[in-house]
Amino acid sequence: MNQVSCLIVDDEPIARDIIKSYCSHLDYLNVVASCGNALEAKAILQRQKIDILFLDINMPIMDGISFVKTLKDQPQVIFTTAYKEYAIDAFDLAACDYLLKPFSFDRFIIAVDKAFEKLEPKRVTLASEAAGSVAEDFIFIKTDGKIYKVGYDELLYAEAQGNYTKIITSSNSLFPKMPFSTFEGLLPKARFLRTHRSFIINKSKIGHIEGNRIFINHNEIPIGSNYKDLLFKDLGFS
Repeated sequence: MNQVSCLIVDDEPIARDIIKSYCSHLDYLNVVASCGNALEAKAILQRQKIDILFLDINMPIMDGISFVKTLKDQPQVIFTTAYKEYAIDAFDLAACDYLLKPFSFDRFIIAVDKAFEKLEPKRVTLASEAAGSVAEDFIFIKTDGKIYKVGYDELLYAEAQGNYTKIITSSNSLFPKMPFSTFEGLLPKARFLRTHRSFIINKSKIGHIEGNRIFINHNEIPIGSNYKDLLFKDLGFS
């Protein structure tokens, strides 16, 4: 298993030590640094690649939710907090998991496994590019006993539906038993945008945007409040 670089951000030293201790039991986790506030964390992220960010929410200077909104190249974020009321905001920001303090070691492992699953497709892509491979413009989707070749150019949008992902293409609708986060990890971020915690779209297929809705052909896709600023920034509207 490849080494995974981690950063721990929490204003409570005891909380940082607990996470550091948990990480020490998993050989593939490498704690690069731990710090007590978002500004220190931002400085570390600017000079070092981080795969998993263990992040408290209620912190001085800047809270964890606000901090994640400032990140352009977001690591896999695992929120660690004593406040359950922030869970919806956290998942709107595509957080990998949300650990409610005090959390057990086995619950910690589950969160890390989720993060690692999301990291793997990205690592494979980076390895292929480093080897000089030609980037493919399609993916294969297995559903209903068949394997479909889906070109990126024909993929309109996808929607999370429990343990399944609803994939809408220009000519078909597919319902593979695949977690939404897994499907998202298969797509190139330069071409596909998360607009809502349950929707991802093909940027090139946008017809128009009106209010909090995106129109692709005759389909209306909602824009989540926590995704709107990032969406418009990606489209060139600051």
